[in-house]
Parts: sequence; structure tokens; C-alpha cells
Amino acid sequence: MRSALLIGAGRSHRLLNLESVPLPEKIVTLDINPDHTPDVLWDLNVVPWPFEDESFDEIHAYEVLEHLGSQGDAKSFFETFSEIHRILKKGGILFGSCPNSESAWLLAEPSHRRVILPHTFNFLSQKFYDGVGKTASSDFRNIWKGNLEYVWIDDTNKTSSWFFALMKLDYPREE
Repeated sequence: MRSALLIGAGRSHRLLNLESVPLPEKIVTLDINPDHTPDVLWDLNVVPWPFEDESFDEIHAYEVLEHLGSQGDAKSFFETFSEIHRILKKGGILFGSCPNSESAWLLAEPSHRRVILPHTFNFLSQKFYDGVGKTASSDFRNIWKGNLEYVWIDDTNKTSSWFFALMKLDYPREE
């Protein structure tokens, strides 16, 4: 049975529905607000998250990742994604959305703590670090041991949110 975790579920417990990906049979909701009646009440800034390793086939995070950590704090950024990586099964997918660079909500929402744009996730792919020393990119391999790679991105709506899917893969990537 395929399972999914919806983090920052809020009042809506709907998942992004891609035609090519059937919805999971089991969905666990997590939120910090008890009024939203989540299955798990938890602050995502507190680690470790209350799940066993490799618990979920999918994690869904819609308009929530920008509320975690703080801008410029690489340690908290990679701590969040290390937890996602830890509880995703091998081959599992993180589906999500974040405010786009042109969104009025990107910096206007009082609880947004960081900006996450499509290039931000390059730092989650171990393949990206093959270019260290050849580009001006920072090297975070000392704090990031996981590997999440893009399998889908839609950043065509320039005034609202962009959507993504990242897959947990071994590195080097299996062919």
C-alpha cells in the first residue's frame, strides 16, 4: 500500500494530482495547528520528525517549506531536507509548491522565513556538486549527504506558485 505524508496540511487535505501518478491509498496529515485536526500535531522546525526511517512513498508540502528555518541558515535548510530524505522510501517523491519570485506573497506573508526558488533545489542533488571548483556554487556536502533530484517542475505561473517533484535517489544515479 502506497503511503503519503501531507506536511503543513492546514484545513485542506488535498494532494497534487498528476494524471500519471495515482493517489496513494494512505494519507497521513501533519500540521502545527490543532484547529486543523491533523493526524499528527507537530512543529516541523523540531527534529527529528516523529516518523521511522523510510516511512512514506510520498511527501507533499504545498506552501509550507518557506515557513521553515530562516533565510541564509544553510544548516536549518539541510536539516529540514535531511528529515524529508530520511522518512522517504528509496525512489520516494517529494511533491510541493512554493511562492514564485514574482508572487506578491513571497515576502509579504508575515510567516515566510525563507525564499525557495527552482535553483535552490540544485543543492539537494549530489550530481550538482560535480561542478564544485568549476563554478562559484557553494559546497554543502559536509552537511548534506542525501540526494534528491528533480523529476518534474512547473514554474510557468510567474505570479503565484511554482510546483515540483523531487525523487530520493542513490548517487550516482541508477540508470
